[in-house]
Amino acid sequence: MRTIALPFLTKAVGRVGDEERAQATAEAVARWMCREDRVARRLGVELLASGPGRCRLALTVDEDMLNAHGLTHGAVTYALADIAFAVASNSRGRSAVALATSMSYPAASGAGDRLLAEAVEESLGGRTAVYRVEVRRDDGTLVGLFSGTVYRRSDPVPVAEEP
Repeated sequence: MRTIALPFLTKAVGRVGDEERAQATAEAVARWMCREDRVARRLGVELLASGPGRCRLALTVDEDMLNAHGLTHGAVTYALADIAFAVASNSRGRSAVALATSMSYPAASGAGDRLLAEAVEESLGGRTAVYRVEVRRDDGTLVGLFSGTVYRRSDPVPVAEEP
C-alpha cells in the first residue's frame, strides 16, 4: 500500500480551519459589541447573525422612539444601521472606526414595527473598508439605506485577544 501526498487537500483543510476561526472571531466580536454598546442596549437591539464582514440585527420600535409626526425617529433607524455597521466592520477582529457615513430613508416605520438591519462588506482593503446596511421592516419594506467607510486600525478588538 502506498501513501500519496495530497497538497490540495491540506490547503483545503487549512482554509476550512481559517474560515471556522474567522466565524468564531466574528461571533465573539458581535456578542461583545452588542453587550458593551450602551446605545444598542438602551434601544433593545438584538443580534440575529454575524460573520466575517457581515451582521444582522433587529429592534422593535416603541412609543419612545417616535418623532413629532408619530413615525420612527430617523436617529433610531440610523443608530440601528450604525450599530450593524460597527459590528460588521470590527468582525474580523481588527479595530475599525468610521470615516464617513450616509443614510437615506425611502419609507417610514412606526411603533410596533420590527426593524431588521443587515450589514454587508462591499470592499475590504488594508486600511479602509466600505459597508452597505439595509434596514427593513418585517414586511420587507426598505426604510433605511446606509453606506459607511471605516479606517481599519492596527490594534485588535479587545475581545479578539481572548482565547
